[in-house]
Amino acid sequence: MSKIAIVTDSNSGITQKEAKELGIYVLPMPFMIGEELYYEDINLTQEQFYEKLLNGENISTSQPSPEEVCKLWDSLLKEYDEIVHIPMSSGLSGSCQSALMLAQDYDDRVQVVDNQRISVTQRRSCLDAMELAASGMDAKAIKEFLINDKFNSSIYIMLDTLQYLKKGGRITPAAAAIGTLLKIKPVLQIQGEKLDAFSKARTTSQGKSVMIGAIKNDIETRFGGITPAPGGVWLQIAHTHNEEAALALKEELLEVFPGYDIFIAPLSLSVSCHIGPGSLAIACCKKISI
Repeated sequence: MSKIAIVTDSNSGITQKEAKELGIYVLPMPFMIGEELYYEDINLTQEQFYEKLLNGENISTSQPSPEEVCKLWDSLLKEYDEIVHIPMSSGLSGSCQSALMLAQDYDDRVQVVDNQRISVTQRRSCLDAMELAASGMDAKAIKEFLINDKFNSSIYIMLDTLQYLKKGGRITPAAAAIGTLLKIKPVLQIQGEKLDAFSKARTTSQGKSVMIGAIKNDIETRFGGITPAPGGVWLQIAHTHNEEAALALKEELLEVFPGYDIFIAPLSLSVSCHIGPGSLAIACCKKISI
């Protein structure tokens, strides 16, 4: 049986500490803040990031350099037979395409998985990959399995502010002004490779109801239906600097899905810098069957 290393990036939400505990390897995502280069969870904490964001500092996302990626791969291949590399969705970053190109020089020993996930759903793919490797699958088979499984997940995100979408040019200043005046809470979705509009809410309570209803509908129509806990799906909550609200949302979700184990984590900083603090997300992933 091949000895397989699972590699991802910090967009998965897996911290360096958690990675060591899980036996997963995490490439930290780089950020340019002003004129300085920072790496997520290395010299840039969640608290520091939001402090700089709220202070209006200019923050731009980047991707790990080819040298950083290859250095990690080369080091791991001294110990492991193969690598399964799970980057963030190709629709949200160029890091996936870069990794696919770099892997061509590794004689199939590195398999890059473009299964179009991010944050808690990307994290779940890493855990699934660990389970598949333990079952005896080689890296290529794991890649194929995860790609075939890519649409068995959903994420819905409610924004607290339109300021950062406006700043990033994703909506016009006029639309942002009207939305702010009307106190609109946009609900976005990640289904496949892109972040798209899903619905609009006028209150936080309404926005949460929209997300819960959407997840419930996905589970009932796409993922085998709601069953007694622990059920056939993994439920997750992500947030941007909004843990207290995330814990309250968990209690609301448990009323619909009693007894489920609901995982909570901060949303990846690469998404956070485009949507700002105060956001809440609900995600689900269908449990794999080996």
